[in-house]
Amino acid sequence: MSGWVKIAGLGPGADDLVTPEVQVALADATDVVGYIPYVARVAERPGLTLHPSDNRVEIDRSRHALEMAAEGRRVVVVSSGDPGVFAMAAAVFEAVEAGPVDWRNLQIEVLPGITAMLAAAARAGAPLGHDFCAINLSDNLKPWALIEKRLRLAAEADFAMAFYNPRSKSRPEGFVRTLEILNEACGDSRPVIFARAVSTPQEEIRVVPLPDCTPEMADMRTMVLVGSSTTRIIERDGAPIVYTPRSAP
Repeated sequence: MSGWVKIAGLGPGADDLVTPEVQVALADATDVVGYIPYVARVAERPGLTLHPSDNRVEIDRSRHALEMAAEGRRVVVVSSGDPGVFAMAAAVFEAVEAGPVDWRNLQIEVLPGITAMLAAAARAGAPLGHDFCAINLSDNLKPWALIEKRLRLAAEADFAMAFYNPRSKSRPEGFVRTLEILNEACGDSRPVIFARAVSTPQEEIRVVPLPDCTPEMADMRTMVLVGSSTTRIIERDGAPIVYTPRSAP
């Protein structure tokens, strides 16, 4: 029996945002590997073994998946959102590059999913309608000085910005500094979208002018989207529409 690894994105949270391609892979899998809360989203069934693990063992998790595939098992490595965006696809390929040469000949596929960034943007309107960038504000795998450099350059380039992992209990000061940098670099009242738990029953969307933003508005379940200088707000009954025009002056 020929084994394989499929690295799949489960989307931002709602079951109906899991792609049909990923659903087929899960139905055909013998094993599912991933971070504990993501594996918990996969329904148990006969013939399927679930392998949940902690969030900071991505390389160990990847090696385990590759070892099982080399033994002939059909393994799905799950991430939330899209597996190629701050998620497991890169970790699996790091393990492939550093591992036995035979792993390079395994059948490995990346199955895209809907990222939290895109789900949040869709809820608000089209804030990423022109050039934008995505920055992971966690300094677990890169120095904070590099994050600050990228924030300043992105603001100087007038990108709309999407922030992953904005504020954790262990490092709340990072988002404090992020807001300081944005206010210094932008100097305007561009809209900031705080999209928490998008597509789940706990979803909450807030649109706040940059100078009025406070660190407590974000946590690790929040996607933060910052408009560019051209981003517009259409006021209406209910939630406003936030969009960035397709052209720049």
